[in-house]
Amino acid sequence: MSLTSQGLTPRMRPLSSRKSATLSILDIGTSKVVCLIAELNPAEANERLRGRTHVARIIGIGHQRSLGLKGGAIIDLESAERAIRAAVDAAERMAKVEVQSVIVNLTGGRLNSQHYAASVDLRGGSVGDSDVKRVLAAAANHAIRPGKAVLHALPTGYALDGSPGVLDPRGLIGGSLSVDMHVVASEAAAARNVMLAVERCHLEVEAVVATPYAAGLSVLVDDEAEMGVVVVDMGGGTTSLGVFSGGHLTHADAIAVGGNHITMDVARGLSTRVSAAERLKTLHGSAIASPSDERDMIAVPQVDDDERDMPNHLSKSHLVRIIKPRVEEILELVRDRLKAAGFSAEAGRRVVLTGGACQLTGMPEVARRVLGGQVRTGRPLGIRGLPEAGKGPSFAAAVGLLVYPQVAHVEHFEPRAGASFFAHATDGYFSRVGRWLRESF
Repeated sequence: MSLTSQGLTPRMRPLSSRKSATLSILDIGTSKVVCLIAELNPAEANERLRGRTHVARIIGIGHQRSLGLKGGAIIDLESAERAIRAAVDAAERMAKVEVQSVIVNLTGGRLNSQHYAASVDLRGGSVGDSDVKRVLAAAANHAIRPGKAVLHALPTGYALDGSPGVLDPRGLIGGSLSVDMHVVASEAAAARNVMLAVERCHLEVEAVVATPYAAGLSVLVDDEAEMGVVVVDMGGGTTSLGVFSGGHLTHADAIAVGGNHITMDVARGLSTRVSAAERLKTLHGSAIASPSDERDMIAVPQVDDDERDMPNHLSKSHLVRIIKPRVEEILELVRDRLKAAGFSAEAGRRVVLTGGACQLTGMPEVARRVLGGQVRTGRPLGIRGLPEAGKGPSFAAAVGLLVYPQVAHVEHFEPRAGASFFAHATDGYFSRVGRWLRESF
């Protein structure tokens, strides 16, 4: 089964570098759903963000506590639909526009990477557009596992007569042209369910983007992506990772452990409510111990709702002893996944942490010890109009979805195959009614 006949998520239309556009995105996470509406205007050349053709200005924002998701996958369609509707409605009211279509992200569904290579003989001696299309089509004609949906198909490098490192082969002279293709795939059912939840809100899905790719587009400067960096997006239900090298995404993966698991550990360990555990983790939690932890006391509410019960008072060290092992476990899983994929060297160069869970005190220090190398916290770059609360790492993936249309043109898709696959997969009642109205009137 080739990429051209396997399920492909919808392809993003190329964005003209000379025209403005208004785009809407949906960041559907395990802990929150974010809708951003932005105006994208052509940008002047920028040394730090050379890959971007537009500057995004936020005109509408809505965020809602996520419902119906676990581990990045939808487990309750109606609850997920309610959360999406609420977030989109808030953004529409602020922007005073009606959202017709959105770009969405996907973290669940067992993201994985596959690499393919292909070579073709040159007919005219020099490389033309037709030769590039032929070699990309040859790279796409490889078998992938059944039940998988292709999210991205990214050419990561060309070679001319066996000499690698060619950025753009067009016009060069040679006898053969080769390409390396990186394909990011997920479980088809997970992608279909996300699209179905969005379509039930009467919205069209323009593209589905892997969360680690979106996060990298948002927080990385060009030099980091060129030299080699690992982006670790620590969300509520999942921790996803993307390896960037040579300016391209070269590996993507995800594990179903995140910040919510830390919260549940605190709730169980301190015998308190989940909401109280989240508050304690946010206000007092730390991934590293300090000498003052034994002296600092925290009030832990009882697990029941009786306000007459006096809260327990424990030292902060109790909280740290619960949080620290889970944080170390998450980062060790990331390290092991990178090692198994052959990217442990990249982890030793530079690591960028994003996502809401990475804001825990001491997280960079623990990441530096477990993963090695330089570690920094990544925040969205080059976006105007974000409120102060939206400038942190928890909004990195959402902002990256606004950057994605500016780079989507480099991907090699077969749109017809993807459109037919998902049209049948999500052909529900509302889709049939819409088609009947379009055909009848």
